[in-house]
Amino acid sequence: MQTSTDDVSRLQGRYSLTLLTPSSRYFSLCLSMGMVVAVATVAAWWYLDAGYWHVAAAAAALALTQILDSLYIRNREYSKSLHSSAFGCCLWMLALLMGLAVATITASEPSPFFVTLGLFLFASFRIGIYTTVLGCGIGRAWAICFVQPAAVFAAMVPAEMWGTLLLDPVSLGYGAVYLGCATAWSVLTDRSGRPALKSTHVLVQAYIDSQGGRQHVIESIMEGNSSESEVRTTLVRFGGPDGFCVVLPEVHPGPYHPVGGSNIPYLIFEKLGSRAMVMHSISDHTLNIPSQGQVDRYLKSLEKTAIRETGTTCTEPRVVTKGRSRVTGISFGRNALLFMSLSPYGMEDLPSSIKAEIDRHARRAGLGRVMLVDCHNAMGPEISEDDYSDMLQASRECLDAMAAAKQHPMEAGYANSGGMDIRSEDMGMGGLGMLCLRMNGSRYYIGWADANNMQNGTREKIVAEFTKTGRTLLDICTSDTHYTPVKAKNRNGYYQLGLMSGDRRLSGWFLDLAREADGRVSPSKFDISETDTSLLLMGSKIFEHYSRAMDRSMNLVKIFMIGCSALFLSALLV
Repeated sequence: MQTSTDDVSRLQGRYSLTLLTPSSRYFSLCLSMGMVVAVATVAAWWYLDAGYWHVAAAAAALALTQILDSLYIRNREYSKSLHSSAFGCCLWMLALLMGLAVATITASEPSPFFVTLGLFLFASFRIGIYTTVLGCGIGRAWAICFVQPAAVFAAMVPAEMWGTLLLDPVSLGYGAVYLGCATAWSVLTDRSGRPALKSTHVLVQAYIDSQGGRQHVIESIMEGNSSESEVRTTLVRFGGPDGFCVVLPEVHPGPYHPVGGSNIPYLIFEKLGSRAMVMHSISDHTLNIPSQGQVDRYLKSLEKTAIRETGTTCTEPRVVTKGRSRVTGISFGRNALLFMSLSPYGMEDLPSSIKAEIDRHARRAGLGRVMLVDCHNAMGPEISEDDYSDMLQASRECLDAMAAAKQHPMEAGYANSGGMDIRSEDMGMGGLGMLCLRMNGSRYYIGWADANNMQNGTREKIVAEFTKTGRTLLDICTSDTHYTPVKAKNRNGYYQLGLMSGDRRLSGWFLDLAREADGRVSPSKFDISETDTSLLLMGSKIFEHYSRAMDRSMNLVKIFMIGCSALFLSALLV
Protein backbone atom coordinates (compact mmCIF):
# COMPACT_ATOMS: atom_id res chain seq x y z
CA MET A 1 0.00 0.00 0.00
CA GLN A 2 2.91 2.32 0.71
CA THR A 3 4.27 1.79 -2.79
CA SER A 4 0.88 2.51 -4.35
CA THR A 5 0.52 5.72 -2.34
CA ASP A 6 3.97 6.87 -3.42
CA ASP A 7 3.19 6.11 -7.07
CA VAL A 8 -0.07 8.07 -6.93
CA SER A 9 1.67 11.00 -5.22
CA ARG A 10 4.33 11.11 -7.94
CA LEU A 11 1.70 11.03 -10.67
CA GLN A 12 -0.23 13.83 -8.95
CA GLY A 13 3.02 15.79 -8.77
CA ARG A 14 3.40 15.47 -12.55
CA TYR A 15 -0.01 17.14 -12.96
CA SER A 16 1.59 20.48 -12.10
CA LEU A 17 3.49 20.28 -15.41
CA THR A 18 0.20 20.76 -17.25
CA LEU A 19 -0.05 24.20 -15.67
CA LEU A 20 2.84 25.33 -17.87
CA THR A 21 0.57 25.35 -20.91
CA PRO A 22 -1.50 28.47 -21.68
CA SER A 23 -5.02 28.49 -20.30
CA SER A 24 -6.76 28.71 -23.70
CA ARG A 25 -6.23 28.38 -27.43
CA TYR A 26 -7.04 32.07 -27.87
CA PHE A 27 -4.16 33.07 -25.62
CA SER A 28 -1.80 30.86 -27.62
CA LEU A 29 -3.16 32.24 -30.89
CA CYS A 30 -2.57 35.83 -29.78
CA LEU A 31 0.84 34.97 -28.32
CA SER A 32 2.00 33.19 -31.47
CA MET A 33 0.83 36.02 -33.74
CA GLY A 34 2.40 38.64 -31.50
CA MET A 35 5.68 36.73 -31.26
CA VAL A 36 5.95 36.07 -34.99
CA VAL A 37 5.48 39.79 -35.64
CA ALA A 38 8.20 40.51 -33.08
CA VAL A 39 10.51 37.87 -34.60
CA ALA A 40 10.02 39.20 -38.11
CA THR A 41 10.51 42.79 -36.95
CA VAL A 42 13.75 42.02 -35.11
CA ALA A 43 15.02 39.96 -38.04
CA ALA A 44 14.12 42.64 -40.60
CA TRP A 45 15.65 45.49 -38.61
CA TRP A 46 18.85 43.97 -37.21
CA TYR A 47 19.63 40.86 -39.24
CA LEU A 48 18.30 40.99 -42.79
CA ASP A 49 17.87 44.62 -43.78
CA ALA A 50 14.51 43.57 -45.22
CA GLY A 51 11.40 45.60 -45.94
CA TYR A 52 8.64 45.66 -43.37
CA TRP A 53 6.22 43.99 -45.73
CA HIS A 54 8.11 40.83 -44.75
CA VAL A 55 6.67 41.24 -41.24
CA ALA A 56 3.11 41.16 -42.56
CA ALA A 57 4.01 38.24 -44.82
CA ALA A 58 5.42 36.26 -41.87
CA ALA A 59 2.24 36.84 -39.85
CA ALA A 60 0.12 35.75 -42.81
CA ALA A 61 2.27 32.63 -43.28
CA LEU A 62 1.83 31.66 -39.63
CA ALA A 63 -1.94 32.19 -39.78
CA LEU A 64 -2.24 30.14 -42.98
CA THR A 65 -0.18 27.24 -41.65
CA GLN A 66 -2.19 27.22 -38.43
CA ILE A 67 -5.29 26.66 -40.55
CA LEU A 68 -3.48 23.81 -42.31
CA ASP A 69 -2.54 22.37 -38.92
CA SER A 70 -6.20 22.36 -37.86
CA LEU A 71 -7.11 20.38 -40.98
CA TYR A 72 -4.27 17.93 -40.44
CA ILE A 73 -4.83 17.04 -36.80
CA ARG A 74 -8.68 17.15 -36.91
CA ASN A 75 -9.72 14.91 -34.03
CA ARG A 76 -6.82 15.90 -31.79
CA GLU A 77 -6.64 18.83 -29.40
CA TYR A 78 -6.06 21.80 -31.75
CA SER A 79 -5.04 24.02 -28.85
CA LYS A 80 -1.86 21.94 -28.49
CA SER A 81 -0.87 22.85 -32.03
CA LEU A 82 -1.40 26.52 -31.20
CA HIS A 83 0.67 26.08 -28.03
CA SER A 84 3.51 24.62 -30.11
CA SER A 85 3.36 27.63 -32.45
CA ALA A 86 3.47 30.05 -29.53
CA PHE A 87 6.39 28.36 -27.77
CA GLY A 88 8.19 27.79 -31.07
CA CYS A 89 8.03 31.51 -31.87
CA CYS A 90 9.31 32.25 -28.37
CA LEU A 91 12.32 29.98 -28.99
CA TRP A 92 12.97 31.75 -32.27
CA MET A 93 12.88 35.10 -30.51
CA LEU A 94 15.26 33.77 -27.85
CA ALA A 95 17.74 32.80 -30.56
CA LEU A 96 17.54 36.27 -32.13
CA LEU A 97 17.99 38.01 -28.79
CA MET A 98 21.03 35.87 -28.04
CA GLY A 99 22.46 36.86 -31.40
CA LEU A 100 21.95 40.53 -30.57
CA ALA A 101 23.64 40.01 -27.21
CA VAL A 102 26.65 38.41 -28.91
CA ALA A 103 26.84 41.25 -31.42
CA THR A 104 26.71 43.83 -28.63
CA ILE A 105 29.44 42.12 -26.62
CA THR A 106 31.73 41.62 -29.62
CA ALA A 107 30.90 44.99 -31.23
CA SER A 108 30.06 43.24 -34.50
CA GLU A 109 27.13 42.93 -36.86
CA PRO A 110 24.41 40.42 -35.81
CA SER A 111 24.95 37.10 -37.59
CA PRO A 112 22.07 35.75 -39.74
CA PHE A 113 23.09 32.34 -38.36
CA PHE A 114 20.74 33.01 -35.43
CA VAL A 115 17.79 33.45 -37.80
CA THR A 116 18.41 29.97 -39.18
CA LEU A 117 19.05 28.58 -35.70
CA GLY A 118 15.60 29.81 -34.66
CA LEU A 119 14.07 28.01 -37.64
CA PHE A 120 15.56 24.68 -36.54
CA LEU A 121 14.63 25.25 -32.88
CA PHE A 122 11.03 25.89 -33.92
CA ALA A 123 10.90 22.76 -36.09
CA SER A 124 12.54 20.58 -33.43
CA PHE A 125 10.09 21.72 -30.77
CA ARG A 126 7.16 20.91 -33.05
CA ILE A 127 8.52 17.42 -33.67
CA GLY A 128 8.52 16.78 -29.93
CA ILE A 129 4.99 18.12 -29.46
CA TYR A 130 3.48 16.39 -32.49
CA THR A 131 4.89 12.96 -31.66
CA THR A 132 4.14 13.15 -27.94
CA VAL A 133 0.83 14.97 -27.77
CA LEU A 134 -0.77 14.78 -31.20
CA GLY A 135 0.03 11.17 -32.09
CA CYS A 136 2.18 11.64 -35.20
CA GLY A 137 4.79 9.10 -36.20
CA ILE A 138 8.36 10.33 -36.65
CA GLY A 139 8.11 10.47 -40.46
CA ARG A 140 4.84 12.40 -40.50
CA ALA A 141 6.10 14.67 -37.73
CA TRP A 142 9.17 15.60 -39.79
CA ALA A 143 6.94 16.42 -42.76
CA ILE A 144 4.36 18.55 -40.96
CA CYS A 145 6.66 20.16 -38.42
CA PHE A 146 8.86 21.82 -41.03
CA VAL A 147 5.93 23.37 -42.88
CA GLN A 148 5.10 26.18 -40.45
CA PRO A 149 8.62 27.38 -39.53
CA ALA A 150 9.74 27.03 -43.16
CA ALA A 151 6.77 29.09 -44.37
CA VAL A 152 7.48 31.82 -41.82
CA PHE A 153 11.19 31.74 -42.75
CA ALA A 154 10.39 32.06 -46.46
CA ALA A 155 8.05 34.99 -45.85
CA MET A 156 10.40 36.74 -43.44
CA VAL A 157 13.71 36.33 -45.30
CA PRO A 158 14.32 37.92 -48.72
CA ALA A 159 14.40 35.24 -51.43
CA GLU A 160 17.96 36.02 -52.45
CA MET A 161 19.17 35.09 -48.96
CA TRP A 162 17.44 31.69 -48.69
CA GLY A 163 20.27 29.67 -50.15
CA THR A 164 22.98 31.50 -48.23
CA LEU A 165 21.30 30.99 -44.86
CA LEU A 166 20.01 27.45 -45.35
CA LEU A 167 23.20 26.04 -46.88
CA ASP A 168 25.53 27.49 -44.29
CA PRO A 169 27.48 24.46 -42.91
CA VAL A 170 27.41 25.69 -39.30
CA SER A 171 23.68 26.32 -39.43
CA LEU A 172 23.07 22.91 -40.99
CA GLY A 173 25.24 21.27 -38.34
CA TYR A 174 23.35 22.86 -35.48
CA GLY A 175 20.03 22.12 -37.15
CA ALA A 176 20.91 18.47 -37.70
CA VAL A 177 21.88 18.06 -34.05
CA TYR A 178 18.68 19.69 -32.78
CA LEU A 179 16.47 17.69 -35.12
CA GLY A 180 18.33 14.52 -34.15
CA CYS A 181 17.83 15.29 -30.47
CA ALA A 182 14.10 15.88 -30.99
CA THR A 183 13.78 12.61 -32.89
CA ALA A 184 15.78 10.60 -30.34
CA TRP A 185 13.84 12.14 -27.46
CA SER A 186 10.53 11.23 -29.10
CA VAL A 187 11.57 7.62 -29.68
CA LEU A 188 13.03 7.10 -26.20
CA THR A 189 10.18 8.71 -24.26
CA ASP A 190 7.64 6.66 -26.20
CA ARG A 191 9.45 3.50 -25.06
CA SER A 192 10.01 4.65 -21.47
CA GLY A 193 7.09 2.63 -20.11
CA ARG A 194 8.09 -0.71 -21.63
CA PRO A 195 7.54 -3.55 -21.13
CA ALA A 196 4.40 -2.75 -19.08
CA LEU A 197 3.32 0.05 -21.44
CA LYS A 198 3.80 -0.44 -25.15
CA SER A 199 3.58 3.30 -25.84
CA THR A 200 3.88 6.11 -23.31
CA HIS A 201 2.83 8.61 -25.97
CA VAL A 202 -0.49 6.83 -26.51
CA LEU A 203 -1.17 7.16 -22.78
CA VAL A 204 -0.32 10.88 -22.84
CA GLN A 205 -2.54 11.44 -25.88
CA ALA A 206 -5.41 9.53 -24.28
CA TYR A 207 -5.08 11.67 -21.14
CA ILE A 208 -5.21 14.87 -23.20
CA ASP A 209 -8.23 13.60 -25.13
CA SER A 210 -10.01 12.84 -21.85
CA GLN A 211 -9.56 16.44 -20.76
CA GLY A 212 -11.62 17.39 -23.80
CA GLY A 213 -14.42 14.97 -22.89
CA ARG A 214 -13.19 12.07 -25.05
CA GLN A 215 -12.38 9.60 -22.30
CA HIS A 216 -13.17 6.30 -24.04
CA VAL A 217 -9.54 5.63 -25.04
CA ILE A 218 -8.01 6.24 -21.59
CA GLU A 219 -10.82 4.21 -20.00
CA SER A 220 -10.13 1.35 -22.39
CA ILE A 221 -6.41 1.44 -21.53
CA MET A 222 -7.08 1.53 -17.79
CA GLU A 223 -9.72 -1.19 -17.94
CA GLY A 224 -7.31 -3.40 -19.87
CA ASN A 225 -4.80 -3.07 -17.03
CA SER A 226 -7.33 -3.54 -14.21
CA SER A 227 -8.21 -6.72 -12.35
CA GLU A 228 -11.45 -8.26 -11.11
CA SER A 229 -12.11 -7.63 -7.42
CA GLU A 230 -15.00 -7.82 -4.99
CA VAL A 231 -16.06 -4.77 -3.00
CA ARG A 232 -18.70 -4.27 -0.35
CA THR A 233 -21.07 -1.34 0.00
CA THR A 234 -22.72 -0.73 3.37
CA LEU A 235 -25.80 1.44 3.86
CA VAL A 236 -27.15 2.68 7.18
CA ARG A 237 -30.71 3.71 6.35
CA PHE A 238 -32.85 5.76 8.71
CA GLY A 239 -36.65 5.86 8.58
CA GLY A 240 -37.40 2.77 6.51
CA PRO A 241 -37.38 2.25 2.71
CA ASP A 242 -38.29 5.88 1.96
CA GLY A 243 -35.81 7.35 4.41
CA PHE A 244 -32.27 8.60 3.97
CA CYS A 245 -29.01 6.78 4.39
CA VAL A 246 -25.32 6.99 5.17
CA VAL A 247 -23.36 5.09 2.50
CA LEU A 248 -19.92 3.55 2.90
CA PRO A 249 -18.67 2.29 -0.48
CA GLU A 250 -15.41 0.37 -0.62
CA VAL A 251 -14.67 1.89 -4.03
CA HIS A 252 -12.68 5.11 -4.25
CA PRO A 253 -13.58 8.19 -6.32
CA GLY A 254 -11.20 8.54 -9.23
CA PRO A 255 -8.93 8.35 -11.05
CA TYR A 256 -9.63 11.91 -12.25
CA HIS A 257 -12.42 13.96 -13.79
CA PRO A 258 -14.15 12.96 -16.07
CA VAL A 259 -12.77 9.41 -16.24
CA GLY A 260 -14.19 6.25 -14.67
CA GLY A 261 -15.57 6.60 -11.15
CA SER A 262 -14.43 10.18 -10.61
CA ASN A 263 -18.01 11.27 -9.88
CA ILE A 264 -19.11 8.06 -8.14
CA PRO A 265 -20.27 9.78 -4.89
CA TYR A 266 -22.85 11.84 -6.77
CA LEU A 267 -23.93 8.89 -8.91
CA ILE A 268 -24.57 6.86 -5.74
CA PHE A 269 -26.35 9.88 -4.22
CA GLU A 270 -28.56 10.14 -7.31
CA LYS A 271 -29.17 6.39 -7.44
CA LEU A 272 -30.48 6.52 -3.85
CA GLY A 273 -33.01 9.23 -4.60
CA SER A 274 -30.75 12.17 -3.68
CA ARG A 275 -31.24 11.34 0.00
CA ALA A 276 -27.85 10.02 0.98
CA MET A 277 -24.55 11.01 2.51
CA VAL A 278 -21.87 9.12 0.56
CA MET A 279 -18.85 8.86 2.82
CA HIS A 280 -15.19 8.24 2.08
CA SER A 281 -14.54 4.80 3.53
CA ILE A 282 -11.12 3.26 4.19
CA SER A 283 -10.08 3.17 0.54
CA ASP A 284 -7.45 4.60 -1.77
CA HIS A 285 -6.77 4.98 -5.48
CA THR A 286 -6.13 1.26 -5.96
CA LEU A 287 -9.93 0.93 -5.60
CA ASN A 288 -10.70 3.32 -8.46
CA ILE A 289 -13.26 2.20 -11.03
CA PRO A 290 -11.54 2.53 -14.45
CA SER A 291 -14.45 3.04 -16.85
CA GLN A 292 -18.05 4.16 -17.18
CA GLY A 293 -19.08 0.62 -18.06
CA GLN A 294 -17.78 -0.63 -14.71
CA VAL A 295 -19.44 2.32 -12.95
CA ASP A 296 -22.79 1.29 -14.42
CA ARG A 297 -22.14 -2.27 -13.29
CA TYR A 298 -21.46 -1.07 -9.75
CA LEU A 299 -24.54 1.18 -9.60
CA LYS A 300 -26.74 -1.67 -10.82
CA SER A 301 -25.55 -3.79 -7.89
CA LEU A 302 -26.95 -1.25 -5.41
CA GLU A 303 -30.43 -2.46 -6.35
CA LYS A 304 -29.64 -5.79 -4.67
CA THR A 305 -28.77 -4.73 -1.13
CA ALA A 306 -29.81 -7.09 1.65
CA ILE A 307 -30.78 -5.91 5.14
CA ARG A 308 -28.45 -7.45 7.72
CA GLU A 309 -29.71 -5.82 10.89
CA THR A 310 -32.50 -3.54 12.10
CA GLY A 311 -32.95 -1.62 15.32
CA THR A 312 -34.32 1.48 17.01
CA THR A 313 -31.62 2.36 19.54
CA CYS A 314 -28.12 3.78 19.56
CA THR A 315 -25.53 5.07 22.00
CA GLU A 316 -24.73 8.69 22.60
CA PRO A 317 -21.68 9.76 20.57
CA ARG A 318 -18.23 9.19 22.03
CA VAL A 319 -15.35 11.45 20.99
CA VAL A 320 -11.80 10.32 21.74
CA THR A 321 -8.75 12.47 20.97
CA LYS A 322 -5.19 11.16 20.97
CA GLY A 323 -2.44 13.54 19.94
CA ARG A 324 -3.62 15.06 16.68
CA SER A 325 -6.08 12.24 15.93
CA ARG A 326 -9.79 12.39 16.69
CA VAL A 327 -12.31 9.53 16.50
CA THR A 328 -16.06 9.98 16.94
CA GLY A 329 -18.18 6.87 17.42
CA ILE A 330 -21.86 5.94 17.58
CA SER A 331 -23.07 2.38 18.02
CA PHE A 332 -26.37 1.39 16.41
CA GLY A 333 -27.21 -1.73 18.36
CA ARG A 334 -23.94 -3.67 18.25
CA ASN A 335 -22.84 -1.97 15.02
CA ALA A 336 -20.21 0.70 15.51
CA LEU A 337 -19.85 3.67 13.17
CA LEU A 338 -16.53 5.53 13.55
CA PHE A 339 -15.63 8.91 12.05
CA MET A 340 -11.85 9.33 11.84
CA SER A 341 -10.21 12.72 11.36
CA LEU A 342 -6.86 14.47 11.58
CA SER A 343 -8.32 17.95 11.10
CA PRO A 344 -6.99 20.63 11.12
CA TYR A 345 -3.63 18.98 10.34
CA GLY A 346 -4.81 16.78 7.49
CA MET A 347 -3.73 13.53 5.89
CA GLU A 348 -4.01 11.45 2.75
CA ASP A 349 -6.24 8.36 2.54
CA LEU A 350 -6.04 6.13 5.61
CA PRO A 351 -4.33 2.80 4.80
CA SER A 352 -6.42 -0.38 4.73
CA SER A 353 -4.32 -1.91 7.51
CA ILE A 354 -6.10 0.22 10.11
CA LYS A 355 -9.43 -1.40 9.23
CA ALA A 356 -8.12 -4.89 9.97
CA GLU A 357 -6.71 -3.74 13.33
CA ILE A 358 -9.98 -2.07 14.34
CA ASP A 359 -12.08 -5.05 13.26
CA ARG A 360 -10.03 -7.34 15.50
CA HIS A 361 -10.42 -5.04 18.49
CA ALA A 362 -14.18 -4.68 17.91
CA ARG A 363 -14.62 -8.44 18.10
CA ARG A 364 -12.66 -8.54 21.34
CA ALA A 365 -14.87 -5.74 22.72
CA GLY A 366 -18.01 -7.71 21.94
CA LEU A 367 -19.18 -5.51 19.07
CA GLY A 368 -20.32 -6.82 15.72
CA ARG A 369 -19.98 -4.84 12.52
CA VAL A 370 -17.58 -1.86 12.41
CA MET A 371 -18.15 0.84 9.78
CA LEU A 372 -15.27 3.27 9.28
CA VAL A 373 -15.47 6.75 7.77
CA ASP A 374 -12.34 8.64 6.74
CA CYS A 375 -13.71 12.17 7.24
CA HIS A 376 -11.26 13.56 4.68
CA ASN A 377 -11.71 17.06 6.06
CA ALA A 378 -8.22 18.58 5.95
CA MET A 379 -5.38 18.59 3.42
CA GLY A 380 -2.18 16.81 4.36
CA PRO A 381 0.47 14.21 3.48
CA GLU A 382 0.35 10.48 4.10
CA ILE A 383 -0.40 9.81 7.76
CA SER A 384 2.72 9.55 9.93
CA GLU A 385 3.50 6.55 12.12
CA ASP A 386 2.78 8.56 15.28
CA ASP A 387 -0.57 9.82 13.98
CA TYR A 388 -1.47 6.34 12.78
CA SER A 389 -0.71 4.90 16.20
CA ASP A 390 -2.77 7.63 17.89
CA MET A 391 -5.67 7.10 15.47
CA LEU A 392 -5.66 3.37 16.15
CA GLN A 393 -5.53 3.83 19.92
CA ALA A 394 -8.32 6.43 19.83
CA SER A 395 -10.44 4.00 17.80
CA ARG A 396 -9.87 1.21 20.31
CA GLU A 397 -10.83 3.42 23.24
CA CYS A 398 -13.90 4.64 21.40
CA LEU A 399 -14.99 1.05 20.69
CA ASP A 400 -14.50 0.09 24.33
CA ALA A 401 -16.61 3.06 25.46
CA MET A 402 -19.42 2.23 23.04
CA ALA A 403 -19.42 -1.45 24.01
CA ALA A 404 -20.13 -0.44 27.61
CA ALA A 405 -22.50 2.44 26.80
CA LYS A 406 -26.25 2.41 27.26
CA GLN A 407 -28.47 2.33 24.19
CA HIS A 408 -31.24 4.93 23.84
CA PRO A 409 -34.28 5.21 21.57
CA MET A 410 -33.27 7.13 18.48
CA GLU A 411 -34.75 10.00 16.49
CA ALA A 412 -33.33 11.22 13.19
CA GLY A 413 -33.75 14.05 10.71
CA TYR A 414 -32.05 14.83 7.42
CA ALA A 415 -31.75 17.78 5.05
CA ASN A 416 -29.72 18.50 1.95
CA SER A 417 -29.03 21.50 -0.23
CA GLY A 418 -31.15 20.29 -3.15
CA GLY A 419 -33.70 23.04 -2.57
CA MET A 420 -31.13 25.73 -1.88
CA ASP A 421 -29.41 27.87 -4.49
CA ILE A 422 -25.89 26.73 -3.64
CA ARG A 423 -23.13 26.79 -6.24
CA SER A 424 -19.42 26.83 -5.65
CA GLU A 425 -16.35 25.75 -7.60
CA ASP A 426 -15.13 23.71 -4.61
CA MET A 427 -18.24 21.54 -4.44
CA GLY A 428 -19.50 18.54 -6.40
CA MET A 429 -22.94 17.88 -7.81
CA GLY A 430 -24.29 16.33 -4.58
CA GLY A 431 -24.02 19.60 -2.66
CA LEU A 432 -24.28 19.56 1.14
CA GLY A 433 -26.12 17.37 3.62
CA MET A 434 -26.90 17.34 7.35
CA LEU A 435 -27.89 14.48 9.65
CA CYS A 436 -29.43 15.25 13.03
CA LEU A 437 -29.59 12.46 15.61
CA ARG A 438 -31.50 12.85 18.86
CA MET A 439 -31.10 10.50 21.80
CA ASN A 440 -31.41 10.85 25.58
CA GLY A 441 -32.66 14.43 25.20
CA SER A 442 -29.67 15.74 23.21
CA ARG A 443 -29.18 16.53 19.54
CA TYR A 444 -26.02 15.86 17.55
CA TYR A 445 -25.19 16.82 13.97
CA ILE A 446 -23.02 15.31 11.26
CA GLY A 447 -22.33 17.44 8.19
CA TRP A 448 -21.49 16.16 4.70
CA ALA A 449 -20.25 17.73 1.50
CA ASP A 450 -19.77 16.30 -1.96
CA ALA A 451 -16.27 17.73 -2.22
CA ASN A 452 -12.65 16.72 -2.63
CA ASN A 453 -11.26 17.25 0.84
CA MET A 454 -11.51 20.45 2.89
CA GLN A 455 -9.46 23.54 3.54
CA ASN A 456 -7.43 23.15 6.73
CA GLY A 457 -9.18 24.85 9.64
CA THR A 458 -12.55 25.18 7.88
CA ARG A 459 -14.08 22.36 9.91
CA GLU A 460 -13.07 23.99 13.19
CA LYS A 461 -14.58 27.34 12.21
CA ILE A 462 -17.89 25.75 11.26
CA VAL A 463 -17.96 23.75 14.50
CA ALA A 464 -17.38 27.01 16.41
CA GLU A 465 -20.34 28.65 14.64
CA PHE A 466 -22.55 25.69 15.59
CA THR A 467 -21.40 25.96 19.20
CA LYS A 468 -22.51 29.60 19.28
CA THR A 469 -26.05 28.45 18.48
CA GLY A 470 -25.97 25.72 21.14
CA ARG A 471 -25.60 22.88 18.64
CA THR A 472 -23.07 20.04 18.77
CA LEU A 473 -21.57 19.39 15.35
CA LEU A 474 -19.70 16.10 15.70
CA ASP A 475 -17.86 16.32 12.40
CA ILE A 476 -18.01 17.28 8.74
CA CYS A 477 -17.16 14.66 6.15
CA THR A 478 -16.40 15.01 2.46
CA SER A 479 -17.04 12.42 -0.23
CA ASP A 480 -13.59 12.93 -1.83
CA THR A 481 -15.30 13.30 -5.19
CA HIS A 482 -12.93 13.75 -8.11
CA TYR A 483 -15.56 15.62 -10.11
CA THR A 484 -14.47 19.18 -10.82
CA PRO A 485 -17.02 21.78 -11.97
CA VAL A 486 -14.15 23.90 -13.33
CA LYS A 487 -10.57 23.10 -14.24
CA ALA A 488 -8.51 24.38 -11.34
CA LYS A 489 -5.21 25.97 -12.36
CA ASN A 490 -3.30 24.73 -9.34
CA ARG A 491 -1.05 21.77 -8.61
CA ASN A 492 -3.93 19.74 -7.11
CA GLY A 493 -6.22 20.04 -10.10
CA TYR A 494 -9.20 20.85 -7.86
CA TYR A 495 -10.42 23.28 -5.21
CA GLN A 496 -10.89 21.84 -1.73
CA LEU A 497 -14.06 22.76 0.18
CA GLY A 498 -13.78 26.18 1.77
CA LEU A 499 -11.16 27.51 -0.62
CA MET A 500 -13.69 29.12 -2.96
CA SER A 501 -16.91 29.10 -0.90
CA GLY A 502 -15.29 30.55 2.24
CA ASP A 503 -15.79 29.62 5.88
CA ARG A 504 -18.53 32.17 6.51
CA ARG A 505 -20.76 31.08 3.64
CA LEU A 506 -20.22 27.40 4.44
CA SER A 507 -21.11 27.96 8.08
CA GLY A 508 -24.31 29.72 7.05
CA TRP A 509 -25.29 26.96 4.65
CA PHE A 510 -24.64 24.19 7.18
CA LEU A 511 -26.58 26.06 9.89
CA ASP A 512 -29.53 26.47 7.53
CA LEU A 513 -29.44 22.72 6.87
CA ALA A 514 -29.22 22.01 10.61
CA ARG A 515 -32.36 24.07 11.23
CA GLU A 516 -34.14 22.24 8.42
CA ALA A 517 -33.03 18.86 9.79
CA ASP A 518 -34.24 19.92 13.26
CA GLY A 519 -37.73 20.32 11.88
CA ARG A 520 -37.68 16.82 10.41
CA VAL A 521 -36.47 14.93 13.48
CA SER A 522 -38.81 12.06 14.31
CA PRO A 523 -38.61 8.62 15.93
CA SER A 524 -36.66 6.40 13.61
CA LYS A 525 -35.28 2.94 13.14
CA PHE A 526 -32.06 1.99 11.39
CA ASP A 527 -31.55 -0.68 8.73
CA ILE A 528 -28.02 -1.81 7.94
CA SER A 529 -27.80 -3.21 4.41
CA GLU A 530 -24.91 -4.64 2.44
CA THR A 531 -24.17 -5.67 -1.11
CA ASP A 532 -21.08 -7.27 -2.58
CA THR A 533 -20.08 -6.41 -6.14
CA SER A 534 -17.54 -8.02 -8.43
CA LEU A 535 -16.04 -5.54 -10.90
CA LEU A 536 -12.78 -4.33 -12.42
CA LEU A 537 -10.68 -2.08 -10.18
CA MET A 538 -7.43 -0.37 -11.07
CA GLY A 539 -5.26 -1.94 -8.36
CA SER A 540 -1.71 -0.89 -7.53
CA LYS A 541 0.25 -2.21 -10.53
CA ILE A 542 -1.30 0.25 -12.96
CA PHE A 543 -0.08 3.22 -10.90
CA GLU A 544 3.35 1.65 -10.56
CA HIS A 545 3.62 1.24 -14.34
CA TYR A 546 2.36 4.74 -15.11
CA SER A 547 4.56 6.33 -12.46
CA ARG A 548 7.65 4.49 -13.70
CA ALA A 549 6.96 5.56 -17.28
CA MET A 550 6.54 9.20 -16.25
CA ASP A 551 9.67 9.12 -14.08
CA ARG A 552 11.76 7.71 -16.91
CA SER A 553 10.31 10.23 -19.36
CA MET A 554 11.10 13.12 -17.02
CA ASN A 555 14.66 11.89 -16.58
CA LEU A 556 15.03 11.85 -20.36
CA VAL A 557 13.60 15.36 -20.52
CA LYS A 558 16.21 16.58 -18.03
CA ILE A 559 19.07 14.92 -19.93
CA PHE A 560 18.01 16.30 -23.30
CA MET A 561 17.27 19.75 -21.84
CA ILE A 562 20.77 19.95 -20.39
CA GLY A 563 22.32 18.81 -23.67
CA CYS A 564 20.24 21.15 -25.84
CA SER A 565 20.86 24.09 -23.50
CA ALA A 566 24.61 23.46 -23.65
CA LEU A 567 24.41 23.31 -27.45
CA PHE A 568 22.42 26.54 -27.51
CA LEU A 569 24.98 28.33 -25.36
CA SER A 570 27.79 27.03 -27.56
CA ALA A 571 26.30 29.13 -30.35
CA LEU A 572 27.79 32.11 -28.53
CA LEU A 573 31.14 30.98 -29.91
CA VAL A 574 29.98 30.92 -33.53
